[in-house]
Amino acid sequence: MITMGNGETRVPPLEWKFSQVFGERAAGEEVQEADIISAIEFDKTGEHLATGDRGGRVVLFERIDGKGCTLRKDQEKMDYPAARHPEFRYKTEFQSHEPEFDYLKSLEIEEKINKVRWCQTANGALFLLSANDKTVKYWKVQEKKIKKICDMNLDSSASARNGELSGPTGAATDFVFPSGGFPSLHLPVIVGRETNLVPRCRRIYAHAHDYHINSISNNSDGETFISADDLRINLWNLDISNQSFNIVDVKPVNMEDLTEVITSAEFHPTQCNTLAYSSSKGTIRLIDMRQSALCDTHAKLFVEHETASSRSFFTEIIASISDIKFGKDGRHILSRDYMTLKLWDLNMESGPVATFQVHDHLRPKLCDLYDSDSIFDKFECCLSGDGLHVATGSYSNHFRVFGCNSGSNEATTLEASKNPMRHQTQTSSRPIRSLTSLGRSRRRGAENLNVDANGVAYDFSTKLLHLAWHPTSNTLACAAANSLYIYYAEDAPKNDAAPNQP
Repeated sequence: MITMGNGETRVPPLEWKFSQVFGERAAGEEVQEADIISAIEFDKTGEHLATGDRGGRVVLFERIDGKGCTLRKDQEKMDYPAARHPEFRYKTEFQSHEPEFDYLKSLEIEEKINKVRWCQTANGALFLLSANDKTVKYWKVQEKKIKKICDMNLDSSASARNGELSGPTGAATDFVFPSGGFPSLHLPVIVGRETNLVPRCRRIYAHAHDYHINSISNNSDGETFISADDLRINLWNLDISNQSFNIVDVKPVNMEDLTEVITSAEFHPTQCNTLAYSSSKGTIRLIDMRQSALCDTHAKLFVEHETASSRSFFTEIIASISDIKFGKDGRHILSRDYMTLKLWDLNMESGPVATFQVHDHLRPKLCDLYDSDSIFDKFECCLSGDGLHVATGSYSNHFRVFGCNSGSNEATTLEASKNPMRHQTQTSSRPIRSLTSLGRSRRRGAENLNVDANGVAYDFSTKLLHLAWHPTSNTLACAAANSLYIYYAEDAPKNDAAPNQP
């Protein structure tokens, strides 16, 4: 924090550095479709990270920095300082979903993991939910010791010399007692030699969605969760897999009257009765489950109204919200539509408190993006644990980080690679563009679709859709195709002294 002479407190821009990469592909190596990461999530403690891919696999990573020297006296004995940013290592992976076929509807159900969410840990075991288009599964991952039998009378070396296989004794073996007998009888002893991580599916929540599941979210009560598709939101109890409660249903009697669909849903981080869901019309509805069993009426409606003169054919398409996230404090909601990030205050429904332009230079090229279907890409968003920064992805494996505290104009563009600052640019997060600059960008767009306003080439075939922010530190995990990149930003030194103002 830096305190200015006028008493205003500003947060310096974060300086991002590369930390780790998992699954990095060599130059020219072809990426397998099944290996592309489709979901990513930190747990609440930040000690574990989970990813899901299009092949139906869930991969777990665990934090390793600082482990084994938690006491201060142990850290003082170290010859090198402890890592200031989280580092992770591969823990385990398992096949969560398999491809299926719905014979009643003649539909193939992909194994692709759409969402992964961590649940509360218990007795040293990890619990998480994973969902594909139709089914949610509840997994338990626990360390188990592999036990072996030892200290027996049977001499395996002697059996091997006699050409006999050492193994369990029984009627089918040619085991012969020695002539002198055994001086003493050894009872077999079972010992644990090593530990393995064993994943086990505890529950399967199926046959509750006619449309593709786009969201799952855990409740703060630790007992329930929601799953949402295009038209319905269902409430589940973790211990009951054969029954769910439909709490939101936007399906009209006549499907021709359908005007909007549900795009994302999430529980409030601390209030177990409150949840929010977004729609394809750019609205966010906050509902209170205490009001009624079927929450078709919202408690609050967050929407930003546009003037009639600014509307076009693409207005409703780019207004569709692809992802929403509650802030850790539960006071704010972050939403991502195609062009912008918007930060909403739960106490102000009239409009967002901040709007961040993600790739505004693409606005003159919406027609081309529509023809290539890129305009329908669904980008995720995330907030930092302290609520001072927000992040989201873009094209060419770029991602953007914005400062959202008062007076900040931080807007950093980074690339998911070992050199994230290669195409780094600092621009205003709320640019004011004149008609002349808009005209220049239109002319540039006509010449080259894949060059932005800063002259940086864009590749619309490579896009960074999924990313997650560590809950307690400035660490970002980004998924670029089959590679998982982790970046960190060290905290700037505190300077409470007010600088001299000219």
